[in-house]
Amino acid sequence: MKKLLLLLCVFASAQLFAQNDILIKNVDVFDGKNEKLKKGVDVLIHGNKVQKIAKNIEADTVEIINGEGKTLIPGLIDAHWHTSYAYTPAEVLFMNQGDMPEVAIRSMKGAEQTLMRGFTTVRDPGGNPFAVKKLIDAGEYPGHRILPSGPFMSQTTGHADHYCILDEPRKSVGEMSYWERNMMAITADGVPEVRKVTREILKYGATQIKICTGGGVSSEYDPLEVMEYSMDEIKAIVEEAENYGTYVQSHVMIDKGIIAAVNAGVKSIEHGFFASDSTLELMKEKGVWLSPQPFLEGDNAFADPGSQEKWLQVVKAVDNVYQKASKIGVKVSFGTDILFDAENTKNQNVLLARLGNWYSPFEALRIATSGNAELLELAGSRHPYQEGLLGVVEEGAYADMILVDGNPLENLDLVADPEHNFLMIMKDGVIYKNTINQ
Repeated sequence: MKKLLLLLCVFASAQLFAQNDILIKNVDVFDGKNEKLKKGVDVLIHGNKVQKIAKNIEADTVEIINGEGKTLIPGLIDAHWHTSYAYTPAEVLFMNQGDMPEVAIRSMKGAEQTLMRGFTTVRDPGGNPFAVKKLIDAGEYPGHRILPSGPFMSQTTGHADHYCILDEPRKSVGEMSYWERNMMAITADGVPEVRKVTREILKYGATQIKICTGGGVSSEYDPLEVMEYSMDEIKAIVEEAENYGTYVQSHVMIDKGIIAAVNAGVKSIEHGFFASDSTLELMKEKGVWLSPQPFLEGDNAFADPGSQEKWLQVVKAVDNVYQKASKIGVKVSFGTDILFDAENTKNQNVLLARLGNWYSPFEALRIATSGNAELLELAGSRHPYQEGLLGVVEEGAYADMILVDGNPLENLDLVADPEHNFLMIMKDGVIYKNTINQ
């Protein structure tokens, strides 16, 4: 009887194994960490995880994919991707020509397009992607994983202040605009209020908090060189985030705002284009990440003359900050910060290939995979994807992978054209694209 039960259990397990497995044969694997490829191996996926990597794996599988000697790499990670803003025109948000349902529809459709470019995970540093994330994670709609910051937060006159000056002074601190009520961006002033708003954002489901300690390009009232938030306010926000087991990232361009943020405990500097050598040294000493974007002038254009002037200042500083950060050894992440233009989102991969201006192909791909995954781990207990590893192809990792037609460690430009060069895209063990046999 015991033997019969054992045989039945083994048979049931084998059936389950067969129903959930995919075997990718004969691939060269870039694991996300090491420059040396694992040549001619097979990769067995069970459910949503990588179960085994070895030569000549034998298994009963639902699907066998012949990799034909192509290169298998981890799913890409964009550490500065605005799910709610990337596909939504600026006039919808800032000229009251749309509403939150329109933003949500554009975001949901856009998330699938982002996934089909090979970006299986993003850190979202501002906006309201919470419903989109919920439906993607539930498997109801295709899209990338999201670690949301919720509404990015600034002081009045800061980067998140989109009130018209004709609306000032507001009658009460508690008044909120339509987009604030819908958790897209929010202003908060003074220690008690920033504490409360931070708690509200965390309550809503943020995995980290995004604040602004310096001026922005697209915002109207803050020149790039201004310092935003007092030390007491920044420290209060950091304390609330740390109490909740996570961290704060800060939008800031200039030394003064970066130094204040770093000394207050902020762990990730978004942009930081005008950072001096001494400030970058401070960031390295404290283990703070730098998240710049490899912009060129033609990547964006702003109708507002003030924003366009600020944009030109930024792009002139890009090469310098990458060179200095690489020389000093600051931890650098990869993010694109594409805004307000669905057509422009197609350049997401082009920006990744552009890292080749400062890094070897291996270094660039490591930054966009295991490096960015390390940054995401700062979310600690708030990290929504803790059951596996991101940014790597190794046993126990999430089955987020791309099969590339060629070797991107020799030719980084291959990643710039995902439509033709990404033959297979898998996220969470599900194949969303497979043209290997076509």
